[in-house]
Amino acid sequence: MVQENQNPYTAKSGTETQEQEQIAVERIRQARPKLGEQVVILGHHYQRDAVIQFADFQGDSYKLCQEAAKGAAQYIVFAGVHFMAESAVILGRPDQTVILPSLEAGCPLADMANLAQVETAWQEIETALGSDPVEHVMPITYVNSTAELKAFVGRHGGTVCTSSNARNALTWAFTQREKVFFFPDQHLGRNTGKAMNIPLDEMILWDPFKPQGGLTTTDIQQARIILWDGYCSVHQGFLPSHIDEWRNKHPDSNIIVHPECNMNVVDRADYVGSTEFIIKTIEAAPSGSKWAVGTEIQLVNRLGKRHTDKLVVSLSPITCRCDTMYRITTTALADVLEGLVAGTVINPITVPDDIQRHAKVALDRMLTIPS
Repeated sequence: MVQENQNPYTAKSGTETQEQEQIAVERIRQARPKLGEQVVILGHHYQRDAVIQFADFQGDSYKLCQEAAKGAAQYIVFAGVHFMAESAVILGRPDQTVILPSLEAGCPLADMANLAQVETAWQEIETALGSDPVEHVMPITYVNSTAELKAFVGRHGGTVCTSSNARNALTWAFTQREKVFFFPDQHLGRNTGKAMNIPLDEMILWDPFKPQGGLTTTDIQQARIILWDGYCSVHQGFLPSHIDEWRNKHPDSNIIVHPECNMNVVDRADYVGSTEFIIKTIEAAPSGSKWAVGTEIQLVNRLGKRHTDKLVVSLSPITCRCDTMYRITTTALADVLEGLVAGTVINPITVPDDIQRHAKVALDRMLTIPS
């Protein structure tokens, strides 16, 4: 009989010594073959090398969820963060169990908007407009959000978007309604809207800790995009001064950044795009080219090791690491795999049926919007 419990390791900081890592790696190598095809390990691009070496699939969160749902595995071990594991539950089959090796692996960006806050904002927008927001406002949530927010969007006719298809999601939304309520990442929304030639004064910022978002009724009535005051702390580590320094030292270098960066960084970059875009662009670049990359350091370092014929380094001199992703260690992964060998499921992730149903509507709608 399979039992479920929580891994006591989740109370720890997510750090481990080199000796602990070596021991855990050997434990994983012993346990993994015993589980065969009943287990699939998913590794997000931002995951540490010691863990991702055991991943059956590497990619961004949505790509990984799709891969897992296609396979025959009964257990999906997601070396990512909590919202990714939730999405795997929603997109997976009923007979699959999703496991997050460390329950501490959350996402600060996803946590910057919760259902109560968004529902309050929706009601206040309704008051400002004098009618049901569904008549005028299309809610769009970035995939980096909780299952509850994906379900909210599904219930109100909206969609989920990724950094790859955000522009097409906004284009679709404006064919349906006059305005867009975009959460939780303000920078992806603003950068995408600006690229679509939407004036900055028609994109307003909603502060969930102020009445009516800190905005006037006129602000809301005249806005085309209402942006949530959320951000990715990793991508806020990249500054315009970093770009200036690189251009001074290496005039022939290319600057490529993620659209979660601030607008003043995105505006100065040579290339802007999702994680997959960054990977493919550098892969296709000529030998000898130089790249300063504005995204998470684990991915940047991995690209540098993979493309030794090019210079691939972080745009920032300060390490920009996803610390919550880093809380998944080899020890945590070893505990989970050994637990499955022993018939125990550690840290299963569940999503209530009604939330799954509405969130899947929004995720399925996203599939109809091209990247």
